[in-house]
Amino acid sequence: MFNGLRNFCKDDINNQIVEVLKRKATDMKKLELVVKRIATNPDYTIGELYANGKKLCNTMEAPDRGLYQSMPLTDLKEAKVDGKTAIPYGTYLVTLNHKSPKFSKVDYYKDFCDGYVPRLLRVPGFEGILILRGNGKDEAKGSLIIGENTTPGGLANSKLHWEKLMNEYLLPAKKEKTPILITVFSEYNHLENV
Repeated sequence: MFNGLRNFCKDDINNQIVEVLKRKATDMKKLELVVKRIATNPDYTIGELYANGKKLCNTMEAPDRGLYQSMPLTDLKEAKVDGKTAIPYGTYLVTLNHKSPKFSKVDYYKDFCDGYVPRLLRVPGFEGILILRGNGKDEAKGSLIIGENTTPGGLANSKLHWEKLMNEYLLPAKKEKTPILITVFSEYNHLENV
């Protein structure tokens, strides 16, 4: 049963990607998210989140290990430390069509979106990369959390920024069947305390 479900999810993801690729780029309306990583240290990475060119808030991820989407998968897997590695630089599709088994049981996400949290698709060497709310580096394991970076290792007003991202950008894009892309790149100042 699990393999059947896994194959169904892969087929659904592949179908979504094919649909996006079928459209002409010039005719396609899309939501473009950008994560510009601005600082990293051995514990976490800080970035800025933009939606269609407008800065929304900060991001926090696991430490950046310099991985790229185009790297051979064997090299990615060799460099990756589970739960302690930021996703590779690159551009990914984002979907709200997959219910998170974990977050569908968390009251906040269950009430807000029934566990359908933003998920990045086809991140090489990674699975289940989500965009979530969170308060600091300990919650950034394997996901991208958003808020205001006001203290070293912490985020403030995460709930406010996550709900704004969902209500003003992601949910309308889903309703309009607008493709959602996220591009991750860096502009670093290597600092001990960010």
